[in-house]
Amino acid sequence: AEAKPKTFGKEEALLAQVLETLFALIENSPDSAAGALFESNPTWRQDLDDDGDGEEYDPEMDSPTETSMAQGTLDMLACEIPKKYIFEPAVSRCVQRLNSPQANHRKAGIAGLGVIAEGCAEPLREHLNELMPFVLQCAQDGDAQVRECACFCLGQIAEHCQPEILAYSEQILPIVFNLLDDKTVAVQATSCYVLEMFCERLEPEAVRPLLDSLVKKLAAMLESTNKRSVQEMTVAALAATAVAAEEEFTPYVGGVASLMTKCMALTEERLYSLRGRALECMGHMAIAVGRETFRPYFQVTMECACEGLTRDSTDLHEFAYAVFANLAKVMKEEFAPALPDLVPHLVQVIGTDEGQIEPAEEAEKAGEFGAFDDSDNEDEEGGNFVWHVRTALLEVKKGAITAVGELAAHTGAAFCPHLESVMQVLQKAASNWHPLIKCEVADALPSMVVPSVAAHHNGEIQWVKGDVSSANPMSQHTSAVVSAVLTELIAMLKDDDKTTVAKACEGIQSVIELCGPHALLPVANECLTSTHELLTKTSPCQINDEYLGEVPEDDDDHDLVTQAACDLVGGFCRVMGAQFAQYLPQFLPAVCEYAKSSRPPRDRSMAIGWLSEVAQELEDSIFDYWKPVFLPATLAGLGDPSDDVKRNAAFSAGVCCEKLRERVIGDYPQILQGLEPLFGIDPSSGESAAACVDNAAAAVARMIMASPGNVPMAQVFPAFLKLLPLKTDMTENETVYTCLLGLLQVQHPDALSQKSELQRIFTEATAPGSKVDEEIQAKLRQAMPALQ
Repeated sequence: AEAKPKTFGKEEALLAQVLETLFALIENSPDSAAGALFESNPTWRQDLDDDGDGEEYDPEMDSPTETSMAQGTLDMLACEIPKKYIFEPAVSRCVQRLNSPQANHRKAGIAGLGVIAEGCAEPLREHLNELMPFVLQCAQDGDAQVRECACFCLGQIAEHCQPEILAYSEQILPIVFNLLDDKTVAVQATSCYVLEMFCERLEPEAVRPLLDSLVKKLAAMLESTNKRSVQEMTVAALAATAVAAEEEFTPYVGGVASLMTKCMALTEERLYSLRGRALECMGHMAIAVGRETFRPYFQVTMECACEGLTRDSTDLHEFAYAVFANLAKVMKEEFAPALPDLVPHLVQVIGTDEGQIEPAEEAEKAGEFGAFDDSDNEDEEGGNFVWHVRTALLEVKKGAITAVGELAAHTGAAFCPHLESVMQVLQKAASNWHPLIKCEVADALPSMVVPSVAAHHNGEIQWVKGDVSSANPMSQHTSAVVSAVLTELIAMLKDDDKTTVAKACEGIQSVIELCGPHALLPVANECLTSTHELLTKTSPCQINDEYLGEVPEDDDDHDLVTQAACDLVGGFCRVMGAQFAQYLPQFLPAVCEYAKSSRPPRDRSMAIGWLSEVAQELEDSIFDYWKPVFLPATLAGLGDPSDDVKRNAAFSAGVCCEKLRERVIGDYPQILQGLEPLFGIDPSSGESAAACVDNAAAAVARMIMASPGNVPMAQVFPAFLKLLPLKTDMTENETVYTCLLGLLQVQHPDALSQKSELQRIFTEATAPGSKVDEEIQAKLRQAMPALQ
């Protein structure tokens, strides 16, 4: 499945046989099927065993179960095999079992759905309306194992099917709230897991109705239970609730902090994980309520985190690094006094070697736990050697890199004295053998530029789009840091790991958009060439697939590398402006390949979205490509079956009309004809549908502002007004209301004939709770007397 995913996927009979075997293993095993939640944590497994037959848990006898092996294999298949081959046969087997009267079949069906959620997230999002009734039904099943697996499934869907799953919050939260009282430990713990995954992404208004009862319930559970799995997941759920509630969590900070302080004082090794979770919760509360509210708890949290670093526990070290990262984000320059002691420690951890070579005989004697031995044995007798990796140290190193990146990003000029030592270890780590480390380095490197910009440019470099003829606005120090960072990131574009390459693309985009065209100029050719290779699937991380006989196909799954490369080209346009027009003959065909109807929806959406970015930044420099590329792609996008593609096509249509003005008025009838069906979409059918309607409205607003005489206002304007106020895409409010206010200012007859409708729109847009910016609301209130 890893080496030849397409080949495996095309073998329908073999795939069907494998899937049937995996589901049968889950069905026929008495073990928990709540995924890796319990399997990966021995102390939690003990909770399960103690809750079951009363036999004492023996970690020496611990080994993977049939269920865990089956789920691990199913997870790999879902992640590796193209969705066009794996989704339908996997989900049909889930649904078949969910309809069964036998509890063990329902357990396998709901567990299977949870397991494939990560790998099959995109098609799963599209079928949520068909599958969620099964999931919610299983959450209230009479069988404890089915309920437990339903919680696991809900957590997985909440994690991987955003934002679509949020539409079900009113149904999910009350069910999960009731499951917190379940008599089964596994159900209690997994219901906390659902809250953690779900609440992290909720807006404050969604969690508000349950906030008080939820916090009190979780706090009571934490104080009353002695099960570590429930304790840890309760703390995690409290942290996620805080993140969701944001400032509305302020009344609960004192009480929750008091509970966490007790947990942070734990010194028994077996409770280190709970101590770490409490530390994590403090960091999340800080993010939620902000610096002023959290300041009284900053010192005690820092002391606990630093004390944890003195203990021989990789878990505590990981949690400490995560909390340093979060506290730096919140406390900013107030975190700076910790830098002189903390940064050298992080540098030392990042520079530590996480692997070692041992003679094969010694490795055999050491057994499987030899991998955690820090000793180095260079004895060459025997001639055969084994490379041992301390996997726990890999995670610690990753955490340290994350922390140092966040410290650089948020503590300002105070970080400058540490840049040299940090850059040295990051440059070394950039060529690490493990993708986990390389990805984190690619993520952290752009942050190294931020302290220099803070110290030498008061936090912002004033650059002009496309201007490389004027003096370089970057200081000598900033130029040197930018050069070192971009050198590493550009080298990473040639890496054979796709996730690392995607992170490198994001990093380059971040640096050039912060520092401007003079940052890009010295490396432009290399950057443009490597990015073009990514879009044409000829880079090292992509051609490996072809070596294995996995030839690219039009309907391949959406690729995170392609998305990152496309976003990076958008960054080139923002920085280079009209200067990028000379490269359009190479990049337009490369990106438009992804707009073909045979491509998956996310590819098509990406390509049309990119065209609108190009139009926005290059303005009338795109005119030569309007008729052959932009117009046909936009019209095709407006007729696409996917709401996301239609949304981007509507935005593209509006932006192109705005930038090209009278040069495209002859195409207005075609564009309006393409937009008309979008006016009839029901915005209540989902966020993508609502955004589609909002962007159609904004497109018409741009067309009216660009050339009102070429829009048939008598027919278009009343239909346009019916779409307002906007429902979800608040970024388009300025466009829409600038259009309306402009028409009123010039006393356009069609606007004056619709005074009552305009009054309705302005009243709703200025009502309490409106998401329209205050500045726009003020202009609307000023205009309202004229509508009487």
